[in-house]
Amino acid sequence: MKKLFSPLFALVALFTFATAQAAELQPETIDAAKTISAEELLDLVDQLDDLVIIDARGQGDYDKGHIPDVVRIKNDDVTADSLAAAVPSKNTPVVFYCNGVKCGRSADAASKAKAAGYTNLFWFRGGIAEWQEKGYPVEM
Repeated sequence: MKKLFSPLFALVALFTFATAQAAELQPETIDAAKTISAEELLDLVDQLDDLVIIDARGQGDYDKGHIPDVVRIKNDDVTADSLAAAVPSKNTPVVFYCNGVKCGRSADAASKAKAAGYTNLFWFRGGIAEWQEKGYPVEM
């Protein structure tokens, strides 16, 4: 009985782990914002002088490296007041990012911005992971 239980336990554990990992992936898009890639973010930086980029991660992750010239507002701290302090108007273009496809902070922050009345929102789904993978500059 012990030999049968071990492989069965291993299969159940593997299935549970794989299911949990898949559930952690973010959707390809969110209703709150237009999904963009690292290259599209660079294009927006070149095209839009008033673009605001918001890093929705915690201080520890931010300190390990972030995209240059961003504002850090942790998703838990995104409110109408915190956005108003960082973003000149509700139609200013704003990009939200976090750690990447397994991190829900930027999607949460973008949704909160939409609920606060912001209308020109972008979601950099790949986040800092994609940014660094592609060799783009990072500040500490």
